[in-house]
Amino acid sequence: MSRSTEQDQSPGDLVPHLSSALRLMLLLAAVTPSLKACLVRHSVNGNSVACHPPAQPPSHFPADTLYLAVEFFNLTQLPADTLQNVSHLQELHLSSNRLEMLAAEFLLPVPQLQVLDLTGNALAGLPPGLFRASRALHTLVLKGNRLRDLKAEWLSGLKALAYLDLSGNRLWTLPPRLLANFTALLILDLSDNQLESLPDDLLQGPLRLDRLHLEGNRLRTLDKELLAPQPGLRYLFMQNNSLATVAAGAFEGLRELDMLDLSDNSLSSVPAGLWASLGQPARAMKEGFDISRNPWVCDKNLDDLYHWLLANNDTMFSRKETLCAGPEALKGRLLLEVARGQMGRTPHLAKSPIF
Repeated sequence: MSRSTEQDQSPGDLVPHLSSALRLMLLLAAVTPSLKACLVRHSVNGNSVACHPPAQPPSHFPADTLYLAVEFFNLTQLPADTLQNVSHLQELHLSSNRLEMLAAEFLLPVPQLQVLDLTGNALAGLPPGLFRASRALHTLVLKGNRLRDLKAEWLSGLKALAYLDLSGNRLWTLPPRLLANFTALLILDLSDNQLESLPDDLLQGPLRLDRLHLEGNRLRTLDKELLAPQPGLRYLFMQNNSLATVAAGAFEGLRELDMLDLSDNSLSSVPAGLWASLGQPARAMKEGFDISRNPWVCDKNLDDLYHWLLANNDTMFSRKETLCAGPEALKGRLLLEVARGQMGRTPHLAKSPIF
């Protein structure tokens, strides 16, 4: 074959027997050709295939592949039949590509799929019906995509979902009753979006949340109704928002809460009774709490918070960054120190997890 003929041929011409999905991946990998192959690990139960540049995707995936990772290849799309021959697949990792869309039929060949990781792509939406055969899927990671509006029908069919990660997108609103039909959801991550408010019924339904991530948004208020449907919640992260108002009773019923982070917000005061169901004397918050870097106005309106801090100071994080912003005479003083003075008592101060 002449040199010019070789140059005129494309990778697709050289391997006509490959599926369209694999031809696409070879075309992209051919930009930086390498002799290295994907890492294939064999086991009694099935194979694991991991492909990362400079490796080239294989000419076919073993039929008994259980784990498949095709990452960092800058793929913009995948044909609907990409997974046609790996019907036993349980984990699929497609992170750090540039996927802009997925076909509605994409997951139909893999009904046993349990983990789908789409971190760091360019998805602006999902096709309705994508998960209609995904009854086994328990982990869905959509972190770092371009989602702005989320539609409840996109998630239809996820009966076993326990972990949903929507962090690092561009979400500014959520539809009502988004999670109403979820029965197994334990972890919901909505952090690092552009949410300014949340629907009151967001957490209503049969889900039994253990961990809720809302940090890094633009939330201004925490209403009483939001958390009430989830009395078993143990971890609540709301740091780095714009919270200026927390409703009285917002934490009512959260008697299992072990971690609360309200740091880096705009709280200057909180209503009396807010802390009644949290921490001592009912039960200790095992993992601690953080209310630092808020503009606290240390006057009599914080008496309820002072009492609560004195009872729970041994699980307080970032004490040296929990300061009074006012009144002027107390500006810059440690909130806990002011609490001891205001309450006229000096209890033993246990060592803080982060001092």
